[in-house]
Amino acid sequence: MCTRVPKSKGVQKLDFIFFDAGGGHRAAAHALRAVIERQGRPWEVRLVNLQELLDSLDVFRKLTGLRLQDLYNLMLKRGWTLGSPQLAGGMHLVIRMFHPAQVRLLRRFWAQSRPDLVVSLVPNFNRALGESLRRERPGTPLVTVLTDLADYPPHFWIERQEQFLICGTARAVEQARRLGHPAERIFRASGMILNPRFYEPLEVDRAAERRRLGLAPERPTGLVLFGGEGSAVMREIARRLDTQLILICGHNRKLAEDLRAMRRGAPTHVEGFTKEVPYFMRLADFFIGKPGPGSISEALAMKLPVIVERNAWTLPQERYNADWIREQQVGLVLRNFRGIARAVEELLRPENYARFRAHAAALENQAVFEIPEILEKILESCEISPSSAC
Repeated sequence: MCTRVPKSKGVQKLDFIFFDAGGGHRAAAHALRAVIERQGRPWEVRLVNLQELLDSLDVFRKLTGLRLQDLYNLMLKRGWTLGSPQLAGGMHLVIRMFHPAQVRLLRRFWAQSRPDLVVSLVPNFNRALGESLRRERPGTPLVTVLTDLADYPPHFWIERQEQFLICGTARAVEQARRLGHPAERIFRASGMILNPRFYEPLEVDRAAERRRLGLAPERPTGLVLFGGEGSAVMREIARRLDTQLILICGHNRKLAEDLRAMRRGAPTHVEGFTKEVPYFMRLADFFIGKPGPGSISEALAMKLPVIVERNAWTLPQERYNADWIREQQVGLVLRNFRGIARAVEELLRPENYARFRAHAAALENQAVFEIPEILEKILESCEISPSSAC
């Protein structure tokens, strides 16, 4: 899947902008850099944590004692997501208030960093990234890679400004066109960025590995995953199901302890934070979780049908993901997980499971390998020479 890299005039500097709200942005940045390094491209890829750059302006930390990204992660961990559209509106208001100061800090950074290309893997701040680049490094392109299946306008991913856009769905491409972006600045990838490990062959003796984890070799097995912080709803799912489960709790140690202590009518394996998600997905038959773009894309890459919920607690930027699951016919979308037992029964009916799994297998997401090629085209189109603006 790695492609031949043409000769270059020299090393070009690429700044990848991420933050740790949710973890998917950092993961995408690391995955892209790993593929670029494997391909041997003549690029110096620098990972830049936007939270650290803008720390002095973090009004949320001044008010609550927590960084914005930490506040976001706490909301996910505790399930405090009801009313998140209104919270997003308030956050955008604060971001607009501090926009001039953000631009000043970013200009100072670009003057020192002198990138040839800036790749944004974050929402909400692309206006500040774009304006600061235009003023400090005229001609240095800004490329925004959407790590969501679609934009959540206004002022989330896609701004009315000069920027290149890499979109993982037809819906995101159409949103970019509607905002007036020309076709030559919009690139379609085949999905979300995944860690290259999800594409590596992994020969697993499922029966033996299930036994090793205390699971029954032949029972249908669900994998339950709610991101790096876990979710309290995993307790409800475990209580309501008599299905064999692998529950991955992330950094939420209290949740893992509670689930290990729970008496269930089916074999259960509880895992804390792990980098071995591909391994555990190999042992599973289906996925249960929130409609996050990363987790559902990982599950589908492993050909696992998915079950998610969509309701007032669902993050607004993730609501389209549930619609996309229905459109692609790769799983079930519930109003809430109180209906999880009936949903698992429906999903596991042989005719339904075969259909969902076939549709999941038909998705060919190669985005992490496609995007370096796209970045190269953008660099060539801007005729940038190393360490200078075009």
